[in-house]
Amino acid sequence: MKRNPDRVVIFDTTLRDGEQCPGASMGVREKLEVARQLARLGVDIIEAGFPVASAGDFEAVKTVASEVKGPRIAALARCVPADIEACAAALAPAGKRARIHVFLATSEIHRKYKLRKARSEIIRQAVAGVEYARRFCEDVQFSPEDASRTEPEFLAEVIRAVLDAGATTINIPDTVGYAIPSEFGSLIAYLFEHVEGLDRITVHVHCHNDLGLAVANSLAAVQNGARGIECTINGIGERAGNCALEEVVMALKTRQDLFRVQTGINTREIYRTSRLVSQLTGMMVQRNKAIVGANAFAHEAGIHQDGILKERSTYEIMKPEDVGIPGSELVLGKHSGRHAFRHHLAKLGFDLAEKELEEIYQAFIALADKKKHIYDDDIVALVQEHLQEIPPVYVLEYIHVISGNTAIPTATVRLRKENEILQDSACGDGPVDAALKAVDRMSGISGRLVDYSLQAITSGKDALGEVSVQVEFGDRVVSGKGSSTDIIEASIKAYINCLNRYLFLEGQGRKSPRRRAASGTGKTKRTSSRKRGTQVRRKKRNG
Repeated sequence: MKRNPDRVVIFDTTLRDGEQCPGASMGVREKLEVARQLARLGVDIIEAGFPVASAGDFEAVKTVASEVKGPRIAALARCVPADIEACAAALAPAGKRARIHVFLATSEIHRKYKLRKARSEIIRQAVAGVEYARRFCEDVQFSPEDASRTEPEFLAEVIRAVLDAGATTINIPDTVGYAIPSEFGSLIAYLFEHVEGLDRITVHVHCHNDLGLAVANSLAAVQNGARGIECTINGIGERAGNCALEEVVMALKTRQDLFRVQTGINTREIYRTSRLVSQLTGMMVQRNKAIVGANAFAHEAGIHQDGILKERSTYEIMKPEDVGIPGSELVLGKHSGRHAFRHHLAKLGFDLAEKELEEIYQAFIALADKKKHIYDDDIVALVQEHLQEIPPVYVLEYIHVISGNTAIPTATVRLRKENEILQDSACGDGPVDAALKAVDRMSGISGRLVDYSLQAITSGKDALGEVSVQVEFGDRVVSGKGSSTDIIEASIKAYINCLNRYLFLEGQGRKSPRRRAASGTGKTKRTSSRKRGTQVRRKKRNG
């Protein structure tokens, strides 16, 4: 891609590198919704996945390439024919907007221990990968993995070779977040000085946040000639994450006096995109997160408050509305009709089929009976629950808990599994623990809660509570979310969401591993939905 010195290309890899964050996986429909929002946000390139990794990734890339218009659609491949062929097939619907992104490690540590290849072999494989990708696609990007720990002279040699082979974009990754800004900026400057023709194409950077320097390193690269930044929404990604799109974009915009470049991002869509990704991945945004955190525009100190009242610029370098942070306005009520509800969903960016709309509308009416005020985030949470493609093997029907500072916490839970109704009770350290143990008893699968977080989606005593959990089933950790005005119900919904996701990932036809279920106070009942209340029998249990 030809370099524009006045513009920075935003390459979003939320759907690929961002999804590699433990517990942050999304289904095809969820990825499609994120991709559509990324298009509204104005990103230049969407990296939709790693097609050869799984059938699900292949389908996600193909669906995004088919349905999302505007940005270029990229997919990742190693420098091997099978990967490149999978990319080409998945990206085919994107036509001229397709980009194949090939990569190969170049650092000494990767050459010695992972690839076990000499420098000459690395160059041959990189060239072969680019040349093969060019058979399928005109737009081919090459990334020398672990570039920041690669000998600069060898890195320049590799880049010269792949440019001669037809690479149209070069990406320089700080794969393990090892670099510091002065060092990384110098590396970019070195490459421009030692690789002829590099100044005629767009050089990207892909920085990880292991030392908390991903945004700083990306900005240093821009100051030294890079004109493409690879980033993710909320900075999610492998290990400590990636360069956060919202942070680097607002840094470039706020400090145009220094960087003198622009992006094509519609910054008023930033907050909405952040919320959507947070809800669909189950990765909560920390309150003090720059740009999109709950405290990003909050002022508590008296001196700050006084300054803000007199002149906002005294303590705010950007306005909340610049990034699309909305006011807490009432949007709809229980008397709102389907037409108004559909119209408001469209304003929020959701395009739903008639059946989906009806299901979410009924959930909205039920919520409106419980809450006095309904806000945008309440509605987004309802939509998120219905967007999941995970088959609902277990569905919560009923929950009753007994708890108190002098009572033994006990929960009775009723689940629906296809045509059966299951009910059981259990005791625990608290009402949530008791309820989850009851779910374990009925499913026969014991999960270990490894992370639990709760936040109010909106304000007020009747606020919708959003629970995010990560649950370990054997060797697999899955994440899930649940929302309700009742935090115990929200917790059970999130746990059941994880259970359903685990069963889906393990395969519908595969027998799920069973463990001894936690002890409880009641017996399990299984009742046919056709003979509910007349046919009750004990559930057989292992152990």
